[in-house]
Amino acid sequence: MHKYLHAKGGIVEQSDAPLAASAGVLYGKGFFTTVRIEGGRPFLFEKHLRRLSENARAVGLASVEDAAIEAGLEAVIAANEVASGRARITLLDVGGSSIWGGSGETATELQIITGDLRPVPGKLRLGVSPFAVNSASPLAGIKSCNYLENLLAAEEARDRGFHEAVRFNERGEIVSGAMTNIFWLSSGELFTPSLRTGCLAGTVRELVLENLECREAEAGIDVLEAAEAIFLTSSGIGIRPVAEFAGRRLPAVSHPVLNLWPF
Repeated sequence: MHKYLHAKGGIVEQSDAPLAASAGVLYGKGFFTTVRIEGGRPFLFEKHLRRLSENARAVGLASVEDAAIEAGLEAVIAANEVASGRARITLLDVGGSSIWGGSGETATELQIITGDLRPVPGKLRLGVSPFAVNSASPLAGIKSCNYLENLLAAEEARDRGFHEAVRFNERGEIVSGAMTNIFWLSSGELFTPSLRTGCLAGTVRELVLENLECREAEAGIDVLEAAEAIFLTSSGIGIRPVAEFAGRRLPAVSHPVLNLWPF
């Protein structure tokens, strides 16, 4: 990489904008998790920490000590006086890319931001996304900073009047929502896509699997079309029933899965 570049509104030396040639900026090399904050404390924090560590191993990036992440999060929560909200914890590779003349050695930077909770519609409308998930991708199941595909899927759904859209993999199997995990009821039995479909092992998904009888499955759209109920889960929205799927109204149901989310 040459000495000068354009950044910060003008020409600067590389040393003044080191992130410009980092693997994190150039290729989205990094990963993140979004944590629910209630009462000034993170919810399901141990699960988030474990997934960060697992993602670090998967992409070959050094993790950050759990104690450092916890201390950083506590400091940001205190500085912003967050009682109820959310935090995004990002581990980003700020090392110089070897493709652009850098050493190629990874260097992990911890970044934490907090914000208000996203508003959740009272009646969720779920559509079908035209964007398939590649279950064979090395990023399948990783909450990578290369998240644009998920964002585009969510925006495309909103443009058609849906709040979320279910995504399928190359085999036509249900994977997840664009930004949520998905569960459904069939003959009174609770199901969710297995990790083999390429779905993310969400922390709220794990909470459900730990506390309720639930079968992990590889299934197509027909099971959702016939489902008695559909639920979406994430740290941002909690556990929410779907009111309408692809134009079909779903009846309101009372199910133990809804009692697992305490907020």
